Amino acid sequence: MKKILIFGNSGSGKSTLAKKLCLAEGLSHLDLDNLAWMPTTPPQRKPLSESQVEISKFISSNSGWVIEGCYSDLLEMALPFSNELVFMDLPVALCVENARNRPWEPHKYESKQAQDSNLDMLIDWISQYTARTDTFSRASHVALYKQYAGTKRIVSENQ
Repeated sequence: MKKILIFGNSGSGKSTLAKKLCLAEGLSHLDLDNLAWMPTTPPQRKPLSESQVEISKFISSNSGWVIEGCYSDLLEMALPFSNELVFMDLPVALCVENARNRPWEPHKYESKQAQDSNLDMLIDWISQYTARTDTFSRASHVALYKQYAGTKRIVSENQ
């Protein structure tokens, strides 16, 4: 059974690809955005140990799955259980375009208007991808990709 990790910049198409794979292959889907943050304003990351418990529970409850997100620290927790890696390494300009055209994500925002009010911040975030050095950065994603010894591929354009 497939156990796939998908990662890359915001707006790179991680969720879109994950949903297509899950539908086509009958896999379960975990969007790391749903477990990485505490419900606070402004948002704060959950302790890694809490996220790890949720990731472990998802992995042990599903025989085939796709886990997707931009969090290298969380993806590393699932790495030993995966058998495929997909690095969504699209150009920043394309990620920005995808973010501008993104449909409403009701699991993240109460309305399309609320989502769109966050767009300027998201575009700024996306634009910093190659300059950042944190767990969300291209440098961190490249390192994750290089360390993986199993089946892996890079996607560098919308498909």
